[in-house]
Amino acid sequence: MNAAPFPQLHVFLAVARHRSFSGAARELGVTRSAVSQSVPQLETQLRVPLFARTTRAVSLTDAGRRLVEGAGPAMSQALASLAEVSAQPGEAVGRVRLSVPHAALPFVITPVLPTFRARHPRVEVEVTVEDRLVDIVTEGYDVCAVRLSESIEREDGAGGHRPAPASWWSDRPRTSRAAVSRSAPRTLTHECITFRSATTGALYAWELERGRRNWRVPVRGLVVTGDTALPLALAEAGAGLAYVFEPTADARVRAGALQRVLEPYAPTVPGFFLYYPSGASRSAPLRLFIDAAKELSLRALRP
Repeated sequence: MNAAPFPQLHVFLAVARHRSFSGAARELGVTRSAVSQSVPQLETQLRVPLFARTTRAVSLTDAGRRLVEGAGPAMSQALASLAEVSAQPGEAVGRVRLSVPHAALPFVITPVLPTFRARHPRVEVEVTVEDRLVDIVTEGYDVCAVRLSESIEREDGAGGHRPAPASWWSDRPRTSRAAVSRSAPRTLTHECITFRSATTGALYAWELERGRRNWRVPVRGLVVTGDTALPLALAEAGAGLAYVFEPTADARVRAGALQRVLEPYAPTVPGFFLYYPSGASRSAPLRLFIDAAKELSLRALRP
C-alpha cells in the first residue's frame, strides 16, 4: 500500500456498523457517493473484497469480519482519545502540575482550586505538597512551583535552572515572618524550636530586621524539625519559640493560644511567587491558573 488508508478504514467501519452505505453516510455527514467511492478504494489497496453487496443488503466477507475485529476496537480507542484531548472553542484542556509548600496551601490552593476546577473542568491539576525547593526541570515539574520569593533567590532557581518567576500579589502589603510563643519570654535565654531545610539540610537562620539593619541569627535548640506545622504546635504547647510564616499563626494569635514576640524585628517578604521553566509560559492551562490565583488568593491573604 502506498499510503495509510485510515480515512477509508473509518468509512468502512461505519458501513460495517450500519450494514448500509446510506446509514454510514448519515453518521459521517457525507454523501452516499463519497462512501461508495471510499470502500472500493480500501478494497483495492487491500486486494480483497470486504463486503458482499446485493440490491437489498450489505454483508461482511470473511476478510471484512477479520478487519472489523482487529481494527474496530483500536479505531474506537483512537477516536475516543482524540475526543478527550480536543477542545471546544474557548475551552482549555491539559494539565497543571504544582509543587507547593505546606504554608502556601491555605493561601494558594484552598481558595483557588475549587473555583479554578469549576471554570475549567477539563484541566487536570496535580498538586505535590513538599517544603523543599524542587528542581522543576530535572525532577519533571513541567509546569510550575510555588515558593516564597527569598527561597527562590537563595537557591538560584533550584538546581541551577533559573526560573521565570511571576509574582501573584505585587499589589498587596508585604507578608511578615514572626516569632511566636505560648507566653512572652521572661529571660534573655529561651528554648527555640529549630527548622532544618529539606533542600540544603542546613539549620535555618532566623532572619530579623529593624529599619535598615538586618541579621541572620544561627539559632540552636533541642528540637529540630523539617516540618512546617510542628513548630506551631510545639510553641502552642509551651515548648519554646517558633519562627514561622506569620499568616499561618494568625488564627492562633487571635484566639490567644500564641503571642508574637520580637515583633519590632519581624522581617517582611514580598510573598509567594510562582516559577516555571521558560517554555511552560506558553501553556494555556498554566496561564489560566495564574489568572485565577491572582484573583482568588489575593482575598485569602488580605486582612
